[in-house]
Amino acid sequence: MAAEQTGQCLCGAVRLQITSLNSDVHACHCENCRRQTGVCTMTVMVPPDGLTMQGAEAVTTYQSSDWAARSFCSRCGTSLWYRFTEPGDQADYFLNAGLLDDLTGLKLTQEIYYDRKPDAWAFAGDTEKLTGAEIEALYAASPKE
Repeated sequence: MAAEQTGQCLCGAVRLQITSLNSDVHACHCENCRRQTGVCTMTVMVPPDGLTMQGAEAVTTYQSSDWAARSFCSRCGTSLWYRFTEPGDQADYFLNAGLLDDLTGLKLTQEIYYDRKPDAWAFAGDTEKLTGAEIEALYAASPKE
């Protein structure tokens, strides 16, 4: 995968330059992700200092739970990312993988809230599968800075 990546929303109002991209793709089957995207959210993790954005004025953020906020383009509605919001979180971007201009080298490695996945779909390949209880326990046990 290239050291640098670019991406954008559907209308191009929000353009992204990514300098630190993890090639692992995570799929989330929770209710919020399903409602936001219609299926599930497939994300790549980008640290805060690994993302530069043009068009920030078009980004709208919605506090979707007690612990996370989701951002989208206010012009075309494209889902951009979600971030944890609890104090002490690193606030990494869980960037929607479909925004990237080049998806070469990405690999689906993890599915979370797997116990909430509808029967209508299943992904090929071997992934780590975590239930809602397992991911919430991991998150609760994470050290806060």
